[in-house]
Amino acid sequence: MKPIPGMPPAHSSELSRVQDRLTFVYLERCTIHRDGNAITVTDERGVIHIPAATIGAVMLGPGTRITHQGMMLLADSGATSVWVGEHGVRYYAHGRPLATTSRLLEAQAAKMTNQSSRLAVARKMYAMRFPGEDVSGLTMQQLRGREGARVKRAYREAADTSGTEWTRRDYRPDDFAASDAVNQALTAATSCLYGVVHAAVVALGCSPGLGFVHTGQARSFVFDIADLYKVEVAVPVAFQCAAEDLPIDELPAHVRRRMRDALRESKLITRCVRDIQALLLDVELEEEQLLADVVELWDGGSRRVASGTSYDEADFPW
Repeated sequence: MKPIPGMPPAHSSELSRVQDRLTFVYLERCTIHRDGNAITVTDERGVIHIPAATIGAVMLGPGTRITHQGMMLLADSGATSVWVGEHGVRYYAHGRPLATTSRLLEAQAAKMTNQSSRLAVARKMYAMRFPGEDVSGLTMQQLRGREGARVKRAYREAADTSGTEWTRRDYRPDDFAASDAVNQALTAATSCLYGVVHAAVVALGCSPGLGFVHTGQARSFVFDIADLYKVEVAVPVAFQCAAEDLPIDELPAHVRRRMRDALRESKLITRCVRDIQALLLDVELEEEQLLADVVELWDGGSRRVASGTSYDEADFPW
């Protein structure tokens, strides 16, 4: 048999850890190709090289063209590719995850489908947002009430700090330009946050759709995790950018750049990985556990047996 041409893909254990990667790279109106182990980005200004193994997620905006070799390198490097719309408002699709184990996904499904454990995870999420408060006995209705008051207070404080006029949150999915500058900035900032959190969720092998507080939407778990950081990261950036009185057509791009810096400084990918594991497993997985490539067979109940073996009745006398 002839050897397969080209450079062999790296083993998962040889790749950069999810926690050590850049938060995201947003690209638009360019051509993406490959040069060795780097992706090349070409537009009218020239060509830049980005080491593929250092990327957590590539957000592909309007006007991007990516070659087969470029997409293959990103997949082999464990980078999540996310296709987004204008201003990063829309999410369309993503590539394969970095994780090879289903441990987190199984834990997520088990906790989400049990009412008691689902409420326990929801309370842990709210506890992360209300440090120092005891939420262990609160109902979902009480938790939502506290969260609503917290978000409104955060909007008012951000408006006072930035000197920006604020009335209310007004987001129109079908008409982005119809909102005022502050609301457009909030939409652009949260879209960036959702993209990065989505990349972390799927990189860990979790399901974006199995939420604990949010439900019924394909990104319910993404919204759950993003809400842990929205008030801290997205809201201040949005109000600060809106206060700079930029031309309205330049605002979304400016917000994305500021979010890029804020997400990097806050080490959001690292925090997402840690928080998701704490919520679903109560422990932090070691790197080799996250990248474990082990296939087993279900043996009923909680039992498992090794795959790749021919079993017969003599192996299981019971």
